Amino acid sequence: MFFFVKRYNVFGDSMDGIILINKESGYTSRDVVNIIGKHLKTKKVGHTGTLDPLATGVLTICVGKATKIVELLTNHDKEYIASVTLGITSDTLDITGNITKEVDCFKTEDEIKSVLTSMIGTYEQEVPIYSAVKIKGKKLYEYARNNEVVELPKRLVDIKELSLISDVKQDGNKVVFSIKCLVSKGTYIRSLISDIATNLNTVGLMSSLTRTKLGDFNIIECVKIEDFINNKYELKSITEVLSNYKSITANKELEEDLKNGKIIDNIYGSSEVLFINSNNDPIALYKTYDKDKNKMKPWKMFI
Repeated sequence: MFFFVKRYNVFGDSMDGIILINKESGYTSRDVVNIIGKHLKTKKVGHTGTLDPLATGVLTICVGKATKIVELLTNHDKEYIASVTLGITSDTLDITGNITKEVDCFKTEDEIKSVLTSMIGTYEQEVPIYSAVKIKGKKLYEYARNNEVVELPKRLVDIKELSLISDVKQDGNKVVFSIKCLVSKGTYIRSLISDIATNLNTVGLMSSLTRTKLGDFNIIECVKIEDFINNKYELKSITEVLSNYKSITANKELEEDLKNGKIIDNIYGSSEVLFINSNNDPIALYKTYDKDKNKMKPWKMFI
C-alpha cells in the first residue's frame, strides 16, 4: 500500500523520518540522495549504506532529524542475493570492470556447497581497490584510476549465512549460480565472491547484486524512485525505526532536562534509552555515561 506524503509531518513544519527506496541499477547511492533532496527541497538527506551502481535493492534514506541516526542504521546486518560467474574476473571484481583473467572452470554443486559452508563465520576480508575507503586521505579507487600501488586494508567481517539458491549451470567454460548471504557491516559482496572463487581454486566475479534486507527493513517495503517522485511512499518515523531501543515517555520536568542535555540518573535498567514525549515524538536517545555507569548522557538529540 502506498501513502501519499506531503512536505510536512507530525514533527512540525519539516520532514523528519526514513524513506525506503528500492534502488534500480544504474543509479549511485548519491544519485538517489540528490533526487530525494531536490524533490523534498532539503539538504538534510543521507543514506545508511552505499550500493554500487550495478546493485539494486534496499537503500535506506534518512531525512531531516533522522540523519542523526544514519550511523545506527548503517551498523545493521545486511542480506543480499548475488549472481556469481566462475572462470572470469575483473579489476572491479564485478561484471562492469575490465576483464583481467579468464580460465576454464568446471565445478560441481557439491564442491560449491562445501566451500560456501566453510566460509560461514568471521574472516579478514581485503577491501577491493575500487571502493571509497580512504588510505592517507585518498580514496582507493583514485589510486586504481591513477595506476598507483597501494596496500589494500583488511577488515574482519562476519558471514552469518551463506547458501546456494539456484542450480549450478555450466555456460561454456564458465560456471554460473546464485547465492544468498547475511553479512555484517563493512562486508563487500564482490570480495566475498572473489574469495569463494579462490577457495574453489579458480577466479570469479559478481554479475548481479540485490540487497534484500538491511536490519529489519525488507525490500518488499521499498518503493522505486519513480513512485517516490509521484509521492507514493511511506515516511517511517524516527520513533518507529528506533523501536528496538527501550522507550520511555518523559514527563514535563524530565523533558526539560533532556532538552537541555543534562546527565540523568539511570533508573531504567538499560544502557540505551529512547525518550519520547506524550505525542510519541522523539526527544533524545541516551546511553550509559562512561564516567559513571549509574548515570546516562545524551547520545542523539532530536529537538
